[in-house]
Amino acid sequence: MQVILSLPGITDEAAATACRAAVAHAAVRGWRINVAVVDRGGNLMAFLRQPGAFIHSIQIAIDKAYTAASFGFPTKAWMGAVGRDEGMKFGFASQPRLIVFGGGLPVPGEGGEWIGGIGVSGASESEDEECARAGLAAIGLA
Repeated sequence: MQVILSLPGITDEAAATACRAAVAHAAVRGWRINVAVVDRGGNLMAFLRQPGAFIHSIQIAIDKAYTAASFGFPTKAWMGAVGRDEGMKFGFASQPRLIVFGGGLPVPGEGGEWIGGIGVSGASESEDEECARAGLAAIGLA
């Protein structure tokens, strides 16, 4: 019986690089953001906050990354996945840390698996996602 399972994961260096790239992308556009990268288990691996970024967006960025890592698809895809099912909307809305608007992306691994999530908050929904994609591109995963 196999007892220990070795799972792929994101390195601390890659997580930090993705955060720096997302912040750099925002800075040249005049946006102020918070960005977080978590591993597949939702554990915070790296975080950056630009001076002047919204304080409340700190937790939102972390939770966007957590949501994307938890389910393996972008946070903005949630409402489409739920559709018109009011019961599901109500049920998911009561879940702590679940974010259902854009700015969180899974960090892809090999073979269709994902190894974490990146979340950005502080700009518009589409700008947050643009910064998250810049973070993934910086580590060769866009």
